[in-house]
Amino acid sequence: MLFQAKTSALLLIDLQVGFCSPAGHTGQRTDVSGFEPVLQSAKRLADSSRKAGMPVIFTTMAFASDYSNGGLTTSELRPNLSEENALRADRPDRNIMPSLEVHSSDIVIEKQRYSAMIKSPLPDLLQQQKIESLVVGGVTTSMCVESTVRDLAMMDYRTFVVPEACGDLKRDFHDRAMELFALAFGRVVPELDMVDAIKAGVADFAHQAR
Repeated sequence: MLFQAKTSALLLIDLQVGFCSPAGHTGQRTDVSGFEPVLQSAKRLADSSRKAGMPVIFTTMAFASDYSNGGLTTSELRPNLSEENALRADRPDRNIMPSLEVHSSDIVIEKQRYSAMIKSPLPDLLQQQKIESLVVGGVTTSMCVESTVRDLAMMDYRTFVVPEACGDLKRDFHDRAMELFALAFGRVVPELDMVDAIKAGVADFAHQAR
């Protein structure tokens, strides 16, 4: 699968306070310290992408204060989110983690579904900017990252997932998702190889099917 920086963007999914900070909705209920290396990897990718002239796109899961745009996600599948006032667009949960140092040239997209390609501005943005490939990181690997990667592949975007820049609350969920990405939805590319490819502007990653 051919990677070309000139037609690619970096997509960082839901690296926000609500999921990655001890003060966020998830961090108040479970240990999210394992996401710190993920944030560091994502920052290195973002720095490399900007230097190469690649767009850097962040998504954040952010609902209206009354959850009217949450659909089944907040009304039936995850009703605890609305009950606990989680991931509201008017609260800190929505903010991208400060350590990522979002630049003014970066794009931040709000979404209300696990997949960033559903009911969000992302599909139109990718078409407008003539993006053909996505380098992907984010949390959690088995939910929002996996949902997005599957949809990207089915919409014929070349997808390169960086495992160090992805994280999950359960390691086996992360590992299984990576196996599926490599099998059928894109390429799993270690961070160092991806950074080298971004710097070089082009790379051809071999088929990984098992």
